[in-house]
Amino acid sequence: MRKKITYGVVGLLLIASLVSCSTPSLRQARNVVAQADSLWQNGQSFSDSAQLAQAYETMTRWQWIYADEYAHACYHYGKLLREKDNPVAAMQSFINATHSRSHDYQILGRVYNNVADIAHWGKEYALSYDMFEMSADIFLRSGDTLLYYYGLNNMAFEKAMLLDTVSVFSLLSYITTNCHDTEVRTKTYETLAETYLRTQQYDSALHYASICCDRDSSPLSLVLKAQIYSYQGKKDSAVFYAEQVLLVSTDLSDIHNALYILTNEDQSKDRDAIRKTAADRADTQKLIEIRQGKLSQAVQLLEQDLQRKPNLTWLYAIFLTICAIGIIIAFYVYRKKRQHQLLAQQLADLQQASTVIQKKHNDLSTRYLTHYQRIENEISNTCLLIRENGNIPTDLEWKDFESMCKIIDRHFHMLASKLRQKQCLNETELRLCVLVLLDMSRTEIADTLPYALSSVGKLKDQTAKLLGTTGKNLRKYLINLAVEG
Repeated sequence: MRKKITYGVVGLLLIASLVSCSTPSLRQARNVVAQADSLWQNGQSFSDSAQLAQAYETMTRWQWIYADEYAHACYHYGKLLREKDNPVAAMQSFINATHSRSHDYQILGRVYNNVADIAHWGKEYALSYDMFEMSADIFLRSGDTLLYYYGLNNMAFEKAMLLDTVSVFSLLSYITTNCHDTEVRTKTYETLAETYLRTQQYDSALHYASICCDRDSSPLSLVLKAQIYSYQGKKDSAVFYAEQVLLVSTDLSDIHNALYILTNEDQSKDRDAIRKTAADRADTQKLIEIRQGKLSQAVQLLEQDLQRKPNLTWLYAIFLTICAIGIIIAFYVYRKKRQHQLLAQQLADLQQASTVIQKKHNDLSTRYLTHYQRIENEISNTCLLIRENGNIPTDLEWKDFESMCKIIDRHFHMLASKLRQKQCLNETELRLCVLVLLDMSRTEIADTLPYALSSVGKLKDQTAKLLGTTGKNLRKYLINLAVEG
């Protein structure tokens, strides 16, 4: 017993010496986190990225003791990385915060909100919805009802992106019934405008977008008005709001949408100006593709984390700490047994939580596959109806290319716009894609284009090659493009 006590004292002395050696860097890291919190509360950001990165690394080593401060360090560092256009590292920092065991629900709610934002920009709207739901629930647990309603609106917006209008109106109805904050209401109008735009109810969409513009003229509301006017064929108004977007927004997606409208709708510019606008749009498209690749990697990190089994390292750390303390106390065996039972219960809770998360992921995957099959069947049925009607030139307004593209967009989930955004097809090749999607024979294609029958196969192979596929798989490619974008 004396030997055990002696070893325990020596171990505690070693631990104390290590703590004393690490105190200066730990103290500095905690001060940096406190400064970042203070600036954050005042609506500012911590500008010294080197200090914040060092504080993040230091707090990572002390996360088991300072869980709340570690979560704050992860949050501030993740926000900094997002501003530096590094969503992959930012996602990892936010994920670390979710595993911090912190009970600071304000910071955890904001962490999940940032995770949801990254998933949204990565076009994983169902996953983004789940993260916004987690964020809203955490804000409600913290007693912050205002941020809770913002979270519900974010959830509704993701449902709008998924065209689940029933869920959108259900969530927004709950918000308007229980929340009377003006800014929250304005955000719900943005969501309504987006919903009506995606369901092609342009008058209603314009009504709510106009309310938003009158209140705060956010970039989103300006983009919505520009798009609505574009779809309505009101080119002057569409151009006006597209130009306003370029003045107020730095977001690549907003800029790309505005430049698309200016390229296609602005009739006041000469040819050189239009070419410059088109070139700017092409440059923006490349930047978006680069960003999309990063966002996809970040989303993949999140999905892997959701599927990963709980990290039990902290359990071992607690167990070792208990053992170290138990060596120097008289009731060593009793305390060790009691703590072991506690750890076993915590492990069971974690395993149960892991099972719930896995089930939720499986449900999401099933819903996605069902949605995909439904859209694919809808496209196939539409193609069959158009072919059976036998009046393609009239039904599709074949002679008017722009009108045809709008009809194709309306019936096939913006397929024409998606093909045009790739900027690799001319008008004939795009028309061929439409006929291939409709599953027309070569003779029918040659008669409709019109084009030499002997050259249709070559044209099809050439067009497929431009799109990165083969002539044999071109129709399947077009269906996937229409369904998934």
